[in-house]
Amino acid sequence: MFSRLSRIVTIAVGSLALASCGINSVPTAEEAAKAKWADVEAAFQERANLIPNLQEIVMSSAEQERETLQGVIEARASATRPEIQLSADDLGDPAKMQAFQQAQGQLGSALARLMVSVEQYPELRSQENFGRFMTQLEGSENRIRVAIRDYNEAVRQYNTTIRTFPDTIGANIIHGAEPMESYQAVTEGAEVAPELDMRSE
Repeated sequence: MFSRLSRIVTIAVGSLALASCGINSVPTAEEAAKAKWADVEAAFQERANLIPNLQEIVMSSAEQERETLQGVIEARASATRPEIQLSADDLGDPAKMQAFQQAQGQLGSALARLMVSVEQYPELRSQENFGRFMTQLEGSENRIRVAIRDYNEAVRQYNTTIRTFPDTIGANIIHGAEPMESYQAVTEGAEVAPELDMRSE
């Protein structure tokens, strides 16, 4: 009788010990991924905040580029709409993540088209304001790339944690943890910062 009771207690304690592995590790991994997502959002917001400066520079210098610039302005407006923004609770929703990625991809593509077109204007490229903008844009694109890489790594660690034994016990029983979505480039190579030629002719 005592031996049987001892075995039941041992199994119960062992089960609790195994399950407790996920009690702290799952929320820790989840919060790390959410914090990295905040960095992604901040990096994209920084890029969006540069657009009004670009608008002033191009509008004052290159009449021909207004249509291309208008595409950038519209893409920025689309990418910063409240319904496109993701909260930390939306990181497991593939549809919302895809909509966010698509909007950011469209803004990146519109910016790239404008940058290609202004290459035709040495007088614009040689302006001090434009040179400063290009430096800021290059830094912003690099920060976006790094933030996405760090976020995807945090998501990988979180998703691995909730799927591997023994953390999966706590993840499923205690936390009801769901996998998070990683950030995927909408167009091939979009996660790589563009090469910006800042030399004036």
